[in-house]
Amino acid sequence: MEDRTSPPDDPEVPAASPEALTGATVPTGAPASAADPTAADPTAADPTAADPTAADPTAADPTAADPTAADPTAADRRTARGPGPLDGATVARLDRAHLWHPYAAPDPPPMPVVTAADGVRLTLADGREVVDGMSSWWAAVHGYRVPELDAAARDQLGRKSHVMFGGLTHEPAVRLAARLVDLTPEPLRRVFLADSGSVAMEVAIKIALQRQLSRGRPDRHRLLTWRGGYHGDTFGAMAVCDPVGGMHHLFAPVMPQHVFVDAPPAWAARTVGQRPPAAPGDAPDPAYVEHLRAAVAAHAHELAAIVVEPVVQGAGGMRFHHPGYLRVLRELCDEHDLLLVLDEIATGFGRTGRLFAAEHAGISPDVMAVGKALTGGYLTMAAVLCTDEVARDIADGEAGVLMHGPTFMANPLAAAIATASIDLLLDRDWHADVTRIERGLRTGLAAARDLSHVADVRTLGAIGVVQLDRPVDVARATAAALDAGVWLRPFRDLIYAMPPYPCTADEVATITDAIVAAARACG
Repeated sequence: MEDRTSPPDDPEVPAASPEALTGATVPTGAPASAADPTAADPTAADPTAADPTAADPTAADPTAADPTAADPTAADRRTARGPGPLDGATVARLDRAHLWHPYAAPDPPPMPVVTAADGVRLTLADGREVVDGMSSWWAAVHGYRVPELDAAARDQLGRKSHVMFGGLTHEPAVRLAARLVDLTPEPLRRVFLADSGSVAMEVAIKIALQRQLSRGRPDRHRLLTWRGGYHGDTFGAMAVCDPVGGMHHLFAPVMPQHVFVDAPPAWAARTVGQRPPAAPGDAPDPAYVEHLRAAVAAHAHELAAIVVEPVVQGAGGMRFHHPGYLRVLRELCDEHDLLLVLDEIATGFGRTGRLFAAEHAGISPDVMAVGKALTGGYLTMAAVLCTDEVARDIADGEAGVLMHGPTFMANPLAAAIATASIDLLLDRDWHADVTRIERGLRTGLAAARDLSHVADVRTLGAIGVVQLDRPVDVARATAAALDAGVWLRPFRDLIYAMPPYPCTADEVATITDAIVAAARACG
């Protein structure tokens, strides 16, 4: 086949003139560059002489040939698409490049990689095995790989993992609701199953506000709470968190403005599972009681409800308050026709030594939110309980229904595991477990009192707290705890633990040794 891409190399064929190549006539006496532009500008024939990237684009942009130079995790992502397990280094790189962690910058310092969890211990990618002093943010009360919960999950997966709850119902939801009604204080008999603790608090707040609307009192749209509280990260919940010292003060200008009273006075809790003795100095502070009464009376005309965490303020500062203040709030709600909403998401299911913290005060709320330990830490689920009277008030209003409905409401898989978790809690002597943990926390944390920079040491049930007189150096404290064989997650000026209930006395001692070591590291 004839090659027509170049002239034949034949001496008999005359070379083409410049005029023939360019279609131009070169005047006599013109410079050579007029006929041959490359004579003055060699780049005209070879553009790479002025621009070396024309022939090789990687000269200016090496990522053109190697895209991983600009995207260093591209290879890791390809590995992550494969079937095999990822090594710890790959997990750490992908995590740092792509994941956002709670209350963290988008490019956080390296963090431990967990490869397995069993019993009350976590296995890290570097081979260390550490006791989980946090119960995975207070949820994994039974520990990990719990046979009863694993079996409940497998059984439910064999039936159905999910079905919508709008217009349909199912056995796991009904069983869970029955357990919760039997377990919680009377007369809480209506159950709304929510996605998470924050969503549960949104629903609880919505119940309080919609009830007032249903009763023709739209001016009653504010809530009263005390400072130092924490109720979640969604907007309704954030609005009743501490507006100054809390984690959400940045959003204050765009949140509803509610009524805040002073934080309740600190309480030195007594023996687990018992009501505080009526000894002098252990009664509620009369001045604070009067403060509560005055605030509620002044704002009752615009209030829908009082919303508090009972006995223990969790993420707002791990503070304990006398149960007697809850009795005062119950009286004030009855007097002024307000709902008492108790956030038992952190305190419920035995954490404080009573099944629910409201039992320390011997009261029942109108609305209660539970979560965290509800599923034993297996899946996200929470619940809101209210009285039949409150439910009827809402049903009698303009809407006729509670205006909330999450997509994954009453997820059958989570509900089945939650029911199994409650049954396991009740079948074992959870009170003895919590008593053992509290005794160990009190004994082991006593050594922290000798540190000059420790401001307070306090325990209640399966909660142990060391408060410093300065912010915790989280990196140093966490490293010291890991070196002592324990996972802890300090925050603000607090180093604390909420251990899983199966922890032995030796494991609790390991946790307290780690807390003291972490406190020393911050000195």
